[in-house]
Amino acid sequence: MADPLEHSWQLSPQDAVDLQRKLRQRIELRAAPNPIRLIGGADISFNLYSDVFYAGIVVLDYESLEVVETVLYKETVTFPYIPGLLSFREIPTLLKAWEKLERKPDVTIVDGHGIAHPRRMGIATHFGLVTDSPTLGCAKKVLTGRIAEVGKEAGSVSPIMDKNELLGYAMRSRLRSNPVYISPGHLTDPDGALAIARHCLRGYKLPEPTRLAHEAVNTFRRSQLPTDGE
Repeated sequence: MADPLEHSWQLSPQDAVDLQRKLRQRIELRAAPNPIRLIGGADISFNLYSDVFYAGIVVLDYESLEVVETVLYKETVTFPYIPGLLSFREIPTLLKAWEKLERKPDVTIVDGHGIAHPRRMGIATHFGLVTDSPTLGCAKKVLTGRIAEVGKEAGSVSPIMDKNELLGYAMRSRLRSNPVYISPGHLTDPDGALAIARHCLRGYKLPEPTRLAHEAVNTFRRSQLPTDGE
């Protein structure tokens, strides 16, 4: 693999957009590692209007989906909230958590989009590039692309298309639940990303890695809040 990508995170919005366009040329879409032994889930949590971010990465055994490691990190961020540039706001804190891992996952599911992004540079893609590791995104809302109606049955999927380009899949992970949007980040491909996400479903809307990362990081954030009398 190549060396992990390094660049400044303190950029103007226009410079950040320009960097996304340059980094797009470095994205590699290919089959995920085989076998996958460890699967990661990465998520960020913060209080409304707060610049204090809480990052969590949970690593699971791929076959049993039992947790083997959890890392958490907290820091104050400075990059503003700008739609389409959320990776510049969130990834620096995630990277601090990543550095703390004793066992790096073979693939990481990141809460957010991969290439299903107007410039193909969602947080999962950007995170994969800066860690030089296979990633995919699992998002709760559509950011770009055309999607036909997803069937009502659990497991139904519909491709996310931009003209003739396949960006990923909308997947109804359980009955009477809104779809989630799966797209490759880096060093995975659309069908492989979908297969990994499906493998990690255990009856909840989110795949287990991101569901457990979401739970861990929110528990961490709530534990850091001042209690009455402090």
